[in-house]
Amino acid sequence: MDSTISIVFIIVAFCLGVVLIMKKDTIPPPLKKWMAISSIVMILFAFFIIVYSLFSLGT
Repeated sequence: MDSTISIVFIIVAFCLGVVLIMKKDTIPPPLKKWMAISSIVMILFAFFIIVYSLFSLGT
């Protein structure tokens, strides 16, 4: 797995989560719901990538 792509995805996922938390008052409610769900999925996948890369570090 290319580590550059993984690092970029992890940074983008966490930045999206931070932006949604900081701008939660200005986002319309229907859009806020779907953006929150998608950012949670992206952050969970980013944690999976972090854990997978730590497990495969020695190989």
